[in-house]
Amino acid sequence: MTHQVEIEFKTLLTREEYQRVFAFYQLDRSAFHTQTNLYFDTLDHQLKQKKFGLRIRTTEDKAELTLKSPLKEGLLETTDILSLDEAADLRENQRILFTGAVADRLIQEQIDPAAVKPFAELTTRRAEFSVTEGLLALDESWYGQSHDYELELEVSEASSGKRAFLSLLDRLHISYRPAKNKIIRALEEKLSKKEYE
Repeated sequence: MTHQVEIEFKTLLTREEYQRVFAFYQLDRSAFHTQTNLYFDTLDHQLKQKKFGLRIRTTEDKAELTLKSPLKEGLLETTDILSLDEAADLRENQRILFTGAVADRLIQEQIDPAAVKPFAELTTRRAEFSVTEGLLALDESWYGQSHDYELELEVSEASSGKRAFLSLLDRLHISYRPAKNKIIRALEEKLSKKEYE
């Protein structure tokens, strides 16, 4: 179980900008890993109303259950580490853990962990590496019928982090196009197909 403050800045990229970042940092395919997020909410959207995000993230060799909740600056991430078998079982049974730090946090917010159900899935190919400004992630994501590219910079402080991010974009000749969180993009894609009511 971990609690961590996440402060990140992100921009959507065109395919050409994605390739430019790929070349600038001299990345190759081995720098990338695939992660799949399964997003959850209650049928009456209690998490969405509180601006919370809840997901099970699975990679090739690890899995975690994470609840993101808003702070004045950034997000508080509450995470329970899962085995790959636990994650597969939870996904198959379309539920989360009913005990642990995430369940405890939901209960504090008067949300029943048994009431959350999956509503969307998003798969990302990500290269993540340290740069002077912080932790940089170059993403290509697929969700529903949608596909996009994104650049994220995770920093330790909001105001200097934003300046560093904008400076980085300037150096890379990338226009800043604010990116919504992946969970919001996946939800909006579902709503556009009338699959989430």
